[in-house]
Amino acid sequence: MELTHFNEEGRARMVDVSDKEITKRTAIARSMVTMDSRTLSAIKEGKISKGDVLAVAQVAGIMAAKKTSDWIPMCHPLPLTGIDIRFSDNSEEELYIEATVKTTGKTGVEMEALTAVSVAALTVYDMCKALQKDMMIGPTLLVSKSGGKNGDYAREES
Repeated sequence: MELTHFNEEGRARMVDVSDKEITKRTAIARSMVTMDSRTLSAIKEGKISKGDVLAVAQVAGIMAAKKTSDWIPMCHPLPLTGIDIRFSDNSEEELYIEATVKTTGKTGVEMEALTAVSVAALTVYDMCKALQKDMMIGPTLLVSKSGGKNGDYAREES
């Protein structure tokens, strides 16, 4: 497999997508924050003094997806057409974060979806760190992507 982010001299470059077709593209990413069950209960019951943790994390994830190209050097700035972030939990100690990001463009939105869930998870940590400093973030992973020259991808669940 050829790595496209390097030029003939082996130096980093932004891939030229000028000749690629515009297609509908979607990516779904997921992350998890593991915490004490009391912290998860406090989040769900709205008892975190900084405010509604999931609402703030949702907005943070959306904002992050829109700014991905500012933070990841080789990402193209993309006109995102949709971002949806959802939360669920196992009613014990795991909070799941899933982002679906869409565009109609010449390159995919995998990095935007991964950035969205990463920043949402970091926001959960930030808002709850006064209660618990040993929360763990991850794994963070690409669940699926569709559109583009390389076709669709769906992670096989183990």
